[in-house]
Amino acid sequence: MPTIHIIDVTNRDGVQTARLGLAKLEKTMINLYLNEMGIFQSEAGFPVTRHEINYLNANLLLAGQGVLAPIRISGWMRAIKEDVAEAFRNVQNLEHVNLSISTSEQMILGKFMGKRDFGSVIKDMTDAVDAARAAGAKSIGVNAEDASRTETEKLIEFGLAAKEHGACRLRYCDTLGYDTPFSIYEKVVRIAEQIQLPIELHCHNDLGMAVACSIAGAKAAIDAGFDAYINTTVNGLGERAGNADLVSVLLACKYGAGMDKYVLDSRIKFSMAWKIAHYAAYAFKVPISINQVGVGSNAFAHSSGIHVDGALKDRKNYELYEFEELGRGEPEIIETGRMIILGEYSGIKGLRNIYGKLEVEFKDENEAREILELARYANVHKQKPLTDDELLFIARHPEEARLLMTVTP
Repeated sequence: MPTIHIIDVTNRDGVQTARLGLAKLEKTMINLYLNEMGIFQSEAGFPVTRHEINYLNANLLLAGQGVLAPIRISGWMRAIKEDVAEAFRNVQNLEHVNLSISTSEQMILGKFMGKRDFGSVIKDMTDAVDAARAAGAKSIGVNAEDASRTETEKLIEFGLAAKEHGACRLRYCDTLGYDTPFSIYEKVVRIAEQIQLPIELHCHNDLGMAVACSIAGAKAAIDAGFDAYINTTVNGLGERAGNADLVSVLLACKYGAGMDKYVLDSRIKFSMAWKIAHYAAYAFKVPISINQVGVGSNAFAHSSGIHVDGALKDRKNYELYEFEELGRGEPEIIETGRMIILGEYSGIKGLRNIYGKLEVEFKDENEAREILELARYANVHKQKPLTDDELLFIARHPEEARLLMTVTP
């Protein structure tokens, strides 16, 4: 039965947000949390960008060990065969890719400046798909950048060419957040019926409709008989006004009117919502809005008399879903006395104190000092204190931690 899957792009589109970014250790933690949440695929980064190479290789090592599994770790690159060749040279265990090229007349004229026409766009794309297949890619998504401003017939031509050369999905990119739920449904259902491929929905929030358009596009793909893949970012971060928020999309798929007829990936664990949203807020240094869907501090807060009375009688009167389902409800313990923090200048006594509380034992002094050095470097790498999960990751996977924190200009 056609299913809605989630491909999260926090580590690709989210980190492109102006003024923001993540350290490679933080990107890795996002991947680990996405995996624990049951997300189908993480678009983990850019295999052609040099400072991403070690991080991507480290994450694929973790995937090979079963630590980052069953989530797929994928790479994004331009749909140019030279980029594909370089990507697979840099990251040799890469298996899943998305190849992107602009398709709208605006971008063909405004970006390519007469160097390409629509025919050469298709030629570049199909050459890149051929190159990715030859390099050993197991899944290839082809991205039509600015699809929402591209003529539908041209998108069908583009999608059929991608399919003929071995692509397994077409990514419909509402790059400027131009679509409405009505327009995206009409285009996607027709495209899916014509090209007979699953559709990936990549929606931006410039008009505040990224989640609505993602759900409408997914509905269209499934109504046409094919799987839908929704692109999300944690907390809706992304370029300009952001992308479709992960938690909002998941809740809309489960609780939106009429969505009970559509199947959401059964691996999804809603209970990870609170944890991943708050980690991303800490890592990006962007606080969660008080009214953010599901995870904001007011998402389950009631004040007015009528609402309080109704919620106390039966929570369903004023709550569409339960806070426990999202991993909320446990009290947070905040230390107000002595605190020992592991920083870039910490010593072995501090390390033993902190890891002792985490119930981590070291086999000998050499191992303890190795982890101390890595923890120091991680503080330099992140420029903020390490979380308990980050400390545990470093202790359990020191070689991978060393690799992903190694950036050589």
